[in-house]
Order: sequence, then C-alpha cells, then structure tokens
Amino acid sequence: MMVLSETAPSSVQARPADEAAVMTIVESVGVLADTRNFEALEALFADEVTVDYSTLSEEAAALKSPSTLMSEWAATLPGFDRTRHALSDVEASVLGDSATARANVVAGHWIDGAYWEVAGHYDYALIRGDQGWRITEMTFTLEDETGSRDVFGPAMEAAAATPPSYVIRQQTRQAVIDFLQGIEQKDMARVNGVWAEDAVQDMPFNTEGTPRRVVGRQALIDHYAGWPENAEHPNFTSGLVFYPMRDPHVVFAEFRGQADIVPTGREYRQTYGGLFHVNDAGKITLFREYYDPRVFQYAFAIGETTETE
Repeated sequence: MMVLSETAPSSVQARPADEAAVMTIVESVGVLADTRNFEALEALFADEVTVDYSTLSEEAAALKSPSTLMSEWAATLPGFDRTRHALSDVEASVLGDSATARANVVAGHWIDGAYWEVAGHYDYALIRGDQGWRITEMTFTLEDETGSRDVFGPAMEAAAATPPSYVIRQQTRQAVIDFLQGIEQKDMARVNGVWAEDAVQDMPFNTEGTPRRVVGRQALIDHYAGWPENAEHPNFTSGLVFYPMRDPHVVFAEFRGQADIVPTGREYRQTYGGLFHVNDAGKITLFREYYDPRVFQYAFAIGETTETE
C-alpha cells in the first residue's frame, strides 16, 4: 500500500469552499423541485428574486418573492407523475459576497404517458448574507425542446385536486394574515370572512367577566363588532412569526398587539401566541388565543369601578 506524505503534492486542486457552496445551491434547486420539497427550496432564494423564462414563454422577467415563486411551481410540478431536472457542467464564480453560476439542464416532465422535455442552461446571481448564499437572479435560456407542452393542463388539474403541503401551509398562513390585517385595518368584512361556520375561539386565560369561548361564525362576528369604534392606531402584524406544524392545516403564530383604547384612553400593548386550525376552504375553524390577561384588563378597565359624587 502506498502512503502519501503530508507534504506530497496533489494532482487535484481543491475548489474554494464558497464556489462549492454556490454550486451546491444551484444543484439543489432541481433536486428539491423534483422531490416537491418547496419549503426547503424556498430557503435557497433571497427576499426578492428576478426570474426570467422569456425564451421559453412570452412572459417578461419579473421580480418575485420566494413564496410567490414556490406557489407557482407548487401549482404545477406536483401534478406530474415525474419530473427530472438533470444539471451538468455547473460552474461558479465568487467575488466577495456576490457570485454568479451557470449550469446546463435537461428537464423531463411525464404525465399519463405524455412527455415534454426542455434543454438549455440557467444563469444565476447570488449574494451572501446572514443566512449564507441566496439566489437573487435566475435566467433560463432555451436551446431545444421535444414533446408537447400540452402536459401542463393535466398537471395543473392534478395539482389542484391534491394540493401539496406547501400550498396548504400557505393557505393556512394567509387566513391568519387576513384576520390580523383585518383587525389592524379595522376592515370588519375581512375579519368576518375568515371564519368557518363552526369556528371556535378559545381564550383560556381571559379575565373574569369576559368570555373564554366563542362558538360559531355569527357569534364571532358579534364578538368583534365593536372593535373599530373602540380602538385607534391598531397594529397586530409587527413581529409576526409562524411556526408550522406537521399538519399543514395547523400553525402557531406569535405576534404583538398594539392599540389606543378609545373608551379608557389607555394604551394596549400585548404579546400574543395563537394556535390556528384552518380548513380546506381556507377558513379558520379554531383560534386558541394566549396572552397576558392583566394587560388586557388594565387597557379596557375591566372590573374597575368609578366613584361618583
């Protein structure tokens, strides 16, 4: 057996670590898309990404959020029986906290015996931030295609019939956002629209004299009816953080609530935790609300008595 000494020259030059990291991200895009792991795929992109498929379609390049891009892909790719994005000749160049990359690709799409294949190359731009390298630009250049684009119609129908967990999670989060933004904007039509007919709001830490459970859509509409007149300058989306659950219909949210309470003239400053269950129609069926009842009691002067002459 031959043993190389520590000082022996190597015939293979090591690739810089940053180049390897960039190439890994580029290679991961196709793998994660083919395995329908849209949550992990979303994390590869910066807060905004320029996407250009103009050589493949008539659509111009567009600036999109990662969630918008994933929603578009998740509305089609899971409907195929199989997709495969085969990359080759991946190259990367790094300059400080910026990078570019290029990769050849052959992408096959199969459904019900039909097939469509597209070949070309991708060009990427990336930046390095606190979370590592993220894609900021992605451009596809078409070079060849075979088969029929008619595969997309059946794929979109199949994806809509059985939405992937990513789409369901986005719908669950959107129901919560609609509720909180409706409260924030005092848009009661939007607030009232989030509830399922059998919706329940649990408030296990409510103070004495206030309900701990409200059952049914109409009861919830009545419960929030006085909010616009009782609150000024509300803010309920600052610091909103979602914690997804295994069940995509369920999410736990942390957020802060701020408002000036008109009847008492007091400031309301609260920290909330909320467990939300959302049905297939995108309506909230359960909102279990956790907060400090003492803050609520003070801001709304619950239980206080006023002395009179």
